[in-house]
Amino acid sequence: MTDPNLQGISPWTVPDEPYYVSTGEEVALFEQAAAQKIPVLLKGPTGCGKTRFVSYMAHRLGRPLVTVACHEDLTASDLVGRFLFVDGETRWVDGPLTAAVRMGAICYLDEVVEARNDTLVVIHPLSDDRRILPVEKRNELLHAADGFQLVISYNPAYQSVMKDLKQSTRQRFVGISFDYPERDIETQVVASEGGVDEDLASRLVRVAHRVRKLRNHGLEEGVSTRLLIYAARLVGAGLSPEVACRAAIVEPLSDDPDLQRSMTEVVRDFF
Repeated sequence: MTDPNLQGISPWTVPDEPYYVSTGEEVALFEQAAAQKIPVLLKGPTGCGKTRFVSYMAHRLGRPLVTVACHEDLTASDLVGRFLFVDGETRWVDGPLTAAVRMGAICYLDEVVEARNDTLVVIHPLSDDRRILPVEKRNELLHAADGFQLVISYNPAYQSVMKDLKQSTRQRFVGISFDYPERDIETQVVASEGGVDEDLASRLVRVAHRVRKLRNHGLEEGVSTRLLIYAARLVGAGLSPEVACRAAIVEPLSDDPDLQRSMTEVVRDFF
């Protein structure tokens, strides 16, 4: 028995093509990795398009997509499955990883460094030429269906001594680095996804570029493209650019009064 609602699994299919603008060779690289059954590691800052890229590639390749948001309490059983008492009887319920292996889906482990290392060991036999998943509780050995592909992502800025991806895991993947898009591409994305004209989108992007420079002055993370889209949508809904930018950029990024003041000044320079 499989339950697509277990552990926050996303819907299996991506029915509509997600909007995505390529910034390099990432599409061709992913396609070839998929064809060669090679696992893929995506790394880059928050909100730069990693998850959108995976959805886009799942749609492009016509494969189901199973997404797991990793966290420190994620266990191997959460990924593989467990016996549950359902309707008066004990039944086996596949976890997201097992479900993806059976159906030949892309399994996307988002922010994988948040998961414990002892949990991640379960993906090792799937990420080499064996492509197998031992389901010990059922005494079963699953061979991944042809379309199965393992994709993981993380934000390098959040790595630490306690939260790092082991070399024994890293060296099972080919890697693709993501960053915030070039200014013209980011403007195009914000205009399209935010539903605003290019002039407004361009000014929001210029705000972001200035704010990102504050990372050298105490700001932990720069403005994500996602937040710019939120700001654009708020402006499109009738809020002033200053109010929208405060809600979508200034408040989420920092609680520090001095940093908030600096970001507000940047917003006022453009609006």
